[in-house]
Amino acid sequence: MAAAQRRGRRIMMTDEERDAYLSAQRTCRVATVGADGQPHVGALWFVWDGTSIWLHSLTRSLRWKHLRHNPRTAVVVDDGEGYGELRGVELRGEAVLVGEVPRAGEPCPELAAVEGLFPMKYFGIDAMPHDGRHAWLRLTPETVVSWDFRKLADPGSV
Repeated sequence: MAAAQRRGRRIMMTDEERDAYLSAQRTCRVATVGADGQPHVGALWFVWDGTSIWLHSLTRSLRWKHLRHNPRTAVVVDDGEGYGELRGVELRGEAVLVGEVPRAGEPCPELAAVEGLFPMKYFGIDAMPHDGRHAWLRLTPETVVSWDFRKLADPGSV
């Protein structure tokens, strides 16, 4: 799944580091392209299950409109202030709708685990709140690129 990172091998996260990082982070940025060719990037909450990133999106958003036209997307999760602290993961592939649209809480076995993780991560509760405005998108990445500049002994050597 990881892309060849020739220059970045020194700073590439291991699978375990990537999973821990994506599980701990709260906000991602989702890049889409509309039918008119115009790009859009927006922040979103997500859950990582070790294989896929699950995006909880408003169904009446520009992101949703773009992804219905063209499901190809890139998602970036990153953090760090100083150069030597920068780290992140970029995931690329096709977003797939899962469950009802918008989500009202009908039983969906594929969403059971995700809807257990999401409310605990963001609200500190066990039950998934359904507002009739959001739905789930799953991105099982075709390509993953990661970086963790904290691994560099000399941040100026990149």
